[in-house]
Amino acid sequence: MITISLCMIVKNEERVLERCLNTARGFADEIIIVDTGSEDKTREIAERFTKKVYEFTWKDDFAAARNEAFSKATMDYCMWLDADDVVTEENQKKLCRLKETMDTDVDMVMMKYATSADANGNTLFSYYRERLMKNGRGFLWEGRVHEVIVPAGKVVYSDIEIHHQKTGAGDGDRNLRIYEKMLKEGEILNGRNKFYYGRELLAHRRYGDAQKVLEEFLAGEGWGENKIEACLNLAECFRAMGQKEEGVLVLLRGFLYGTPRGEACFELGRYFQEKEEWEQAIFWYELALKLTPSGEMGAFVRWEYYGYLPEINLCVCYDRLGDAEKAYAYHLKSKARRPEADEVKWNDRYFKEKGMDEPNLRIGHMIQ
Repeated sequence: MITISLCMIVKNEERVLERCLNTARGFADEIIIVDTGSEDKTREIAERFTKKVYEFTWKDDFAAARNEAFSKATMDYCMWLDADDVVTEENQKKLCRLKETMDTDVDMVMMKYATSADANGNTLFSYYRERLMKNGRGFLWEGRVHEVIVPAGKVVYSDIEIHHQKTGAGDGDRNLRIYEKMLKEGEILNGRNKFYYGRELLAHRRYGDAQKVLEEFLAGEGWGENKIEACLNLAECFRAMGQKEEGVLVLLRGFLYGTPRGEACFELGRYFQEKEEWEQAIFWYELALKLTPSGEMGAFVRWEYYGYLPEINLCVCYDRLGDAEKAYAYHLKSKARRPEADEVKWNDRYFKEKGMDEPNLRIGHMIQ
C-alpha cells in the first residue's frame, strides 16, 4: 500500500484549517504545514494535527512555497490541499481504496477539483488538477501564481473529487497584484501566464485590458484547452462591452481548437434568443445538451451548461414558437434538476394556468 504526505501552504486560515485537516487525517500518513506568515491561530491549529509545521517567508511566489512543502515529504507520494478544501466522506473512502490498490509505477494522479456547487451540493464548476505526485520523481511547481506541476510519466485519472469550499471574500486582488508586479519587474509573461492574467483582468471587470491580453495569448503558443477557454472569456469581455457580434465570432473561433463545448453552444443560443431568433437558439441549446464535457482533457467544465441552463431556455424558445408540448417537456426536465429555482416555480405557475401540469398523461408520455 502506498503512503501519502499531505503538503499544505497556509496563511491566516484559522476559520477553515481544522475543517480541512479533519477530512484529511484518515488518508494522510504524514501532514506537513508550511506557514507563510499567519497572524492568527493557524499555527496553533496546525500543531494539533502534526509536529511538522514550518515557517516560510512569503515572497509572492506560490510555486516556491509549495516546493518548500514538498521538500519536507518523506512518504511515497505527495498530495496538496488548500486550507479551504474539503474531502467528503465518500471521497475519503475512495482515497483509502486508491492507496490500497494503486500500482506503484504511477507517477501522477489527476483528481477532479470542484470549485462551485449549488444549494444541494451538486457540482457546478470543476476541472482536473494534478493532485498526487510520486515523491522523488523530480516534480516541481512552476508559476508565481496559478502554479502548476507539468504532468509527466504515468498519469492516471481518478473520479475522486476535492471540494473547494471558500468562506469569506479573501484577498481577491492578490493574484492580479502578483501579475502586475511581475510585469513591473520586467518579466515576460509566457502563454500560460498571459491566459491567467487575462482571466484575472476579466474577473476585475477590466474588459478592455482583458481583451488585449487574451487576444495576445490566442495569437501565440498555448494549450488547446486554454485557448478554448480563452475564447469563452474573450466572448464574455465583448458581451460586457456591448460588442455581441464580436463575441459570437470568437465563440466560433474556439471550434478551431477542439470539438464544440456546451459552454460555447449555450452562449451562441443565448445570443440568438436575445434576438428572438428562436429556431437558431434552439439549434445551439439542443446541441449543448447532446455534448459530453471533456473533463479529462483538463477543461473547465460548467456543468449546468450541459443540462439545466439549455433546458430552461429551450422551454422559453419552444413556448415562443407556439410548441407548448415541447416547452412543457423541457420545463419538466429543468424542474427535475432544480425544483426550487425561482424560474422553475414561475414556469410551473405559467403552465398550470394554461391547463398543463404533470398529471397530463399525453404530455407525460411524450417526455419519457
